[in-house]
Amino acid sequence: MRNISIFERLRRRTPGRRRGAWAAAGCALAVAAIFAAVNSPSFIGVSATRRELPIYCVKRDNKAVSLTFDAAWGNEDTERLIEIFAKYGARVTFFIVGDWADKYPESVRALHEAGHEVMNHSDDHAHLAKTPSAEIAANVNACNNKIEAVTGKRPTLFRAPYGEYDDNVIKTVKSLGMDTIQWDVDSLDWKGISASEIARRVTEKAGPGSIVLFHNAAKHTPEALPAIIEHFIRDGYSIVPVSELLLKGEYTIDHAGRQSAVT
Repeated sequence: MRNISIFERLRRRTPGRRRGAWAAAGCALAVAAIFAAVNSPSFIGVSATRRELPIYCVKRDNKAVSLTFDAAWGNEDTERLIEIFAKYGARVTFFIVGDWADKYPESVRALHEAGHEVMNHSDDHAHLAKTPSAEIAANVNACNNKIEAVTGKRPTLFRAPYGEYDDNVIKTVKSLGMDTIQWDVDSLDWKGISASEIARRVTEKAGPGSIVLFHNAAKHTPEALPAIIEHFIRDGYSIVPVSELLLKGEYTIDHAGRQSAVT
């Protein structure tokens, strides 16, 4: 297989969103409805009203935000990340690929012992959309088994590789007693942008209930994190793992992937 760098691989994670032009005033509302459906995170080939959705963010009244890290290839900065979070008392969520856990079990253990969530990012970072349910379940369970063997705790959250999903992925993961988690703020750290640009993107785009996407081994992320964390602290935010951000009990997920409590 052709050798592809981590950032070339990660480039495919988040699909771009196009912005179409408005039609004439007489049909503006109809066009707007179509535009919203096609460009929502839940649209992949069919209407959003018929989609099974992951959770992109959470409707919350209090200021809470989750920082999440996908760990699939490199391990250059895991210890440094743990040190940064410890300095600020922040707890975050790492979505770990099973192959990564095989290579770096000591890092998986260190993350868990430092109080961070270690969750599932598939066993081998495969494209799971349009994959039979049995294969998806086997893949997810293989990663769960590896994480549980190291941490003693079985993951309850899943993030699809490349951010790709279809109805079958969401339904299958749900049948395993797990929630599928996306993000509403992409730091774009995988592009190698500067620390100041990463910090600007995150602090300008995140709000109460946001789930922010970072990557383990991204070049400038450790440099950007202190400014990001300090911004949230100054603004009265709590930085919590995803499982603590999610709402308990009955909830709905709207067309934008926002989880809301049923009242």
